[in-house]
Amino acid sequence: MIPPEQIQAAAELIRRGRLVAFPTETVYGLGANALDPAAVALIYKAKGRPAGSPLIVHVPSIEMAREMVTEWPKAAETLARRYWPGPLTLVLPKQPRIPDIVTAGLGTVAIRVPSHPVALALIRAAGVPIAAPSANRFGSLSPTTAEHVRDSLGGAVDLILDGGPTDVGIESTVLSLAGPRPVLLRPGMVTQGEIEGRIGPVEVASAGGAGPHASPGMHRKHYSPKTRLVLVKGGGVPGRGKGGYVGLCTQPEAPVAKVVWMPPDAAMYAAVLYETLHRLDREGLDWIAVERPPERPEWAAIFDRLERAAK
Repeated sequence: MIPPEQIQAAAELIRRGRLVAFPTETVYGLGANALDPAAVALIYKAKGRPAGSPLIVHVPSIEMAREMVTEWPKAAETLARRYWPGPLTLVLPKQPRIPDIVTAGLGTVAIRVPSHPVALALIRAAGVPIAAPSANRFGSLSPTTAEHVRDSLGGAVDLILDGGPTDVGIESTVLSLAGPRPVLLRPGMVTQGEIEGRIGPVEVASAGGAGPHASPGMHRKHYSPKTRLVLVKGGGVPGRGKGGYVGLCTQPEAPVAKVVWMPPDAAMYAAVLYETLHRLDREGLDWIAVERPPERPEWAAIFDRLERAAK
């Protein structure tokens, strides 16, 4: 457990407009006061994040979430009651008090209630909503441990709250409720099927193009290790160089420097995916071959991350 005095110190930094990295149940976030444009600008600078990529605002309750938006449709209430605290982000029309820098100038804000006790304790102690993308350089592998944050951002963060490895392991599902129909902007471990079982049909957005994106994680290439990543099928691997193989059940056809067998369960696989890629990234390999995951709904978010990483 993180001592209460460390949570209080982190909360004071947030109130002073500084940056704090903290664990959520998905990945580690790089947090700043969401109502302070100058503080939010530090997030973009530390990450090297393009201005057209909006941030997710983290709040401790449904009540505070409703204070951040101008509309709260029935679908939002239904999903929030079922999945919050948890790895589901809702995009809704924003209140003017949310600075444009948080939302890439759009009239909507992405918002969620995280379930990690450290994240909730920090937001409550700070007394303000916290804008927080993943705590890493833009486009690279998201961090699931405090060590990953230190390796990626170094001294750009004023304080890192070390809550141990994250549980979910990949970023939240993002669903827009700002238009006439619900739109899935980013798949996550709360699946499209689960959402549709609660509120009915959901459209799926294509990758973001030029201009501001409706959600984080919509860039064509994202979540990438430094080492070249390739998706393979049936055990085949690139023929040249020293590589690592990340597989489920298929023996690679060619010798590789490192083989990592992954859990066959989608949730367990997601929980260790980024940690596995971070570890292989330190091996000095020429490539990392990842066996394509099963084409089933519960694997959709994992396939999304791997496909973008392999671009």
